[in-house]
Amino acid sequence: MMRDVIAEMGPSFLGSRLKRLAERMQAGATSVIADAGLPLQPGHMAVLAALRAGPRTIGQLAEEIGVSQPGVTRSVNQLAKLDILTDAPAADQRTRLVELTQAGRDAAHRATHDMWSRIGMAAEELMAGASGSFLDQIAAIEAALDEGSIAERASRAQPGGLRIREFDDSLAHHFYDINAVWIEQMFTLEPVDIEVLENPRTKIVDPGGAVLFVEAPGLGIVGTCALQRSGTSGVELTKMGVRESVRGMKAGEFLLDAAIARARAMGADPLYLLTSSRCAPAIHLYEKHGFDHDAEIMAQYGSRYARCDVAMRFVG
Repeated sequence: MMRDVIAEMGPSFLGSRLKRLAERMQAGATSVIADAGLPLQPGHMAVLAALRAGPRTIGQLAEEIGVSQPGVTRSVNQLAKLDILTDAPAADQRTRLVELTQAGRDAAHRATHDMWSRIGMAAEELMAGASGSFLDQIAAIEAALDEGSIAERASRAQPGGLRIREFDDSLAHHFYDINAVWIEQMFTLEPVDIEVLENPRTKIVDPGGAVLFVEAPGLGIVGTCALQRSGTSGVELTKMGVRESVRGMKAGEFLLDAAIARARAMGADPLYLLTSSRCAPAIHLYEKHGFDHDAEIMAQYGSRYARCDVAMRFVG
């Protein structure tokens, strides 16, 4: 067996070893992207995913992706040349705002529904046998890559359907993160939000409610919602959100169907929700799934949130 100098040097060469591992994994991802017919590189994928949520400034992209502004600018310029994104009108002419073109939206749709999930499943397969210390885990992943690259594993991956995950304390951070993002983007986190988001077990699960998650193959947890006990038999559907980067996969509809079924099993009477008229797509989804606007629910529960001007009851 050929000598591996970087592995022999242990933690002293950890940065070099991680860079080498990243290059091997990105080489496989590059092959998957090329097979999908997209003229993109792995480094473009995070920008593509971030812009699915709408226009972003260079600074916002850098913050959301976690890389430097010059790095983001380089990717943005490359994607602009490929007609994947374009400059959008900005209120502040000193700030560059970019958004996806139609070709970019098509590319993001294809990536979300096929490519990212298959690459994710391939990566999960690589990590399945990794255990022990961090260096041991790296060695296991490297050995797995010797047996089959990301591209080879992704070609065999057959993404299945979405699935519901039950609440577990290890998933609690997803409940906070997913909801905090959409609430802060549209409104302000109120004390009642923070209390529930920081304490889902004590505020929702232990009193007899439920917190559900939706998981996508290769992508992990992509959405969540809660069913909170209210009074003797009432149940509030609350804190429902789906990650912006995967919207379009119908994860929200899948999650809502599961939540309604669970609420029925809980004997919810009534099952209701409180929201804002600013959440028009969500309201349309609720209406489609059997919720009606209800003045009585508004009068009884609507004062809980400053942003609430819509109350709905499930009528089936």
